[in-house]
Amino acid sequence: MLIELAIGDAYGAGFEYADEMSVYNDLSRYVTHPRHRLNPCSYTDDTQMSIAIAEVIVSQAPWTPQVLADSFVTCFKRDRREGYAGGFYDFLVNIQHGKEFLAKIRPDSDKSGAAMRAGPIGIYSTPEKVIEAATIQAAITHNTPDGINAAIAAALMSHYFIYRLGPKQNLGQFLESYVSGEWSKAWEGKVKSKGWMSVRAAITALIRNDSISELLQDCIAFTGDVDTVATIALAAGSCSEEIRQDIPIHLVTSLENGAYGRDYLIELDKQLMSLIGNKIN
Repeated sequence: MLIELAIGDAYGAGFEYADEMSVYNDLSRYVTHPRHRLNPCSYTDDTQMSIAIAEVIVSQAPWTPQVLADSFVTCFKRDRREGYAGGFYDFLVNIQHGKEFLAKIRPDSDKSGAAMRAGPIGIYSTPEKVIEAATIQAAITHNTPDGINAAIAAALMSHYFIYRLGPKQNLGQFLESYVSGEWSKAWEGKVKSKGWMSVRAAITALIRNDSISELLQDCIAFTGDVDTVATIALAAGSCSEEIRQDIPIHLVTSLENGAYGRDYLIELDKQLMSLIGNKIN
């Protein structure tokens, strides 16, 4: 899951709100964004915050706002990188620990930050536990109905495929049985910054594609906030038996491989997936 979502994030980062780049969406390479200072082959905040979530799950530490906020801060401080919204990046630079994070954050966003990092939460063994965990982590930064619902839906997407709860064609209906939203309604057009938009687009792409390479290209083709769409979709799609796992090998081998890059993601992924079915707290 983690390596796929990181590839979706890194590949999508070159196309985020750069609609003119869509002609290069052929999976041949990571592309350079025309305006942002992002290194091709590098993942962004979507993956870094997913790592923070996954590390808490693997450690089986108490699932509390304090523990989660500490993990967000730790992951950023040890591996500072571009890709965060400017204001949030500056916020992370200027705080020192999770307690300060919680004291100073304004958790009123309805954008995609809580949804983009929710994929690993699908590892929990029941939908109810997934909903509880996704709600707690979302409320730290996105304590709005839309922010929380988008995060719950994104987490339940990966849960649905991990635990083989039905065919991908029924994913939207499954989500609608647990969380408010028009999740079975196909998304059309550009994806803007709201979390529910990215989730809806990711669901649409998952349902209509049968390979992960086609899925990735389809996520980018929406235009707009496509790195988030790809992160959410590939986190879930990597767990589906109905989706052929055919990510081009050059996108794997050329993904950044520093201290928290490709090899770290692969190892953390193994630890995360080893918990499938466990009644983790």
